[in-house]
Amino acid sequence: MKNFPYIYPYIHPRRSASINKGFTLIEIMVVIVIITLLAVIVLVNYRIVKKQFTLQRAAYKLAQDLRRAQEMALSTKEMNGNIPDGYGIHFKKSWDDYYILFADLNDNHHREAGDQDLEIIELEEGTKILDLLPASSFSVLFSPPDPTVWIANLSTGTQAVITLCLEDDITKTKVVEVNNAGLIEVK
Repeated sequence: MKNFPYIYPYIHPRRSASINKGFTLIEIMVVIVIITLLAVIVLVNYRIVKKQFTLQRAAYKLAQDLRRAQEMALSTKEMNGNIPDGYGIHFKKSWDDYYILFADLNDNHHREAGDQDLEIIELEEGTKILDLLPASSFSVLFSPPDPTVWIANLSTGTQAVITLCLEDDITKTKVVEVNNAGLIEVK
């Protein structure tokens, strides 16, 4: 045995690497904790962003409905064989979740008993009208053929401002403005 020195067990390098493959329990737990934290962050932000998109959609829908009334006046759309004196949207502070598209049939430039309501348009769920200017109740009317813009029964020097907000957070707002030239903006 003199010729045979102590022999260390020989392990092939490729084989030793395959023996150490795999994850430890601690490594797996760290990965699970990281994935859980990322999922929580994404879910919280998703709810916030979803509410902001709801408010933005409601503001753009209101602007679109104002433009629709403007286009109806431009096209002088007939109603029951007659051309109305204008088309508009009526707002009222107590109606915090809807507004009315109407046809002005008595040439008074705002909505009243003799006019025809065409559609009651509800705001998107989760949003409401927070504030109205120039008054707590007014109409934005587009009168053909140009169309002339009538806001709160005045045709000059006025601007309508409709402020929308989230029902559960009135600090989150979007503003829709209409000026007397007919420009409709969402801010």
